[in-house]
Amino acid sequence: MQSIKSKLFIWALRNRHLFAGKFRPEVIDQTFNVGAFRDSVDRSSEKMKLPQGVTRQDVSINGMHAQWMVPADPAKDRVLLYIHGGGFISGSCLTHRVHVAKFARASGMRSLLFDYRLAPEHPFPAAPEDCVAAYQWLLDQGYEAGNIVVGGESAGATLTLSLLLALNERNMALPRSAFAISPVTDLRCEADSFTYNAKKDIAPMGSWSVWTGMYIAGNDPTHPLLSPLFGNYERIPPLYICVGTHEIHYDDCVNVALKAQGCGVKVILRQWDGMVHAFPMLSPLFPEAKLAFEEICAFVKQ
Repeated sequence: MQSIKSKLFIWALRNRHLFAGKFRPEVIDQTFNVGAFRDSVDRSSEKMKLPQGVTRQDVSINGMHAQWMVPADPAKDRVLLYIHGGGFISGSCLTHRVHVAKFARASGMRSLLFDYRLAPEHPFPAAPEDCVAAYQWLLDQGYEAGNIVVGGESAGATLTLSLLLALNERNMALPRSAFAISPVTDLRCEADSFTYNAKKDIAPMGSWSVWTGMYIAGNDPTHPLLSPLFGNYERIPPLYICVGTHEIHYDDCVNVALKAQGCGVKVILRQWDGMVHAFPMLSPLFPEAKLAFEEICAFVKQ
């Protein structure tokens, strides 16, 4: 049974426009100002402090800004490569460092976060290329592929799957495992859940078409590295996919899990009743988020 605390918190997120003095929820259209949105998210992120016991180390990956989140007494040879979300048009080390620090502390693993290029300035295939570059950098640093776990949320979860497919295409050594929290796997955004969950989820109306459109930028949306649902999952390592039943991406998550399972991949598909987009990132604000986050970290450690 869904907790009362989660119901209240999710209600507040769905109706956040009311707290801003607006009677109607935000609708994203072609007038959307990407720069202003990024600035707003950055201002909020600057106020957040790293959890106790985690330190930050800035590094450069061939000119791409990145940060290590290092817990106390980290595992010597095992690392997490985290790919942040943000609708393909926002997100950075600044916006996600606290989230990744929590993963680092809970998993006991050094965790690498990086600023991949964003749309609309840098549409597909810039982001997947940067993900491959970050993974290759870890290999160049001496980490074995079998000691790397890859994961991300939202757009970062999509890019996690895209990275696996890209590595497979290039016959590169694959990571030990991967987790994807609320990925969109068919960027045409035509799955039924985009309709029946539109008012249940917390994503702004229209964001899925406008933001993904900026990222697709005229490319074929069924390209496997854009829409991982259309990829070949043979040889792909174990996957943990987390999704809420009230997400617009719900069908996408179920469909990609079935696709991977059909290719022989060991898949854990964790479906959470009544939960919304990327809810584990809200841990520990309500019980379901905390438990989902702990389960993902247990998968990473395993």
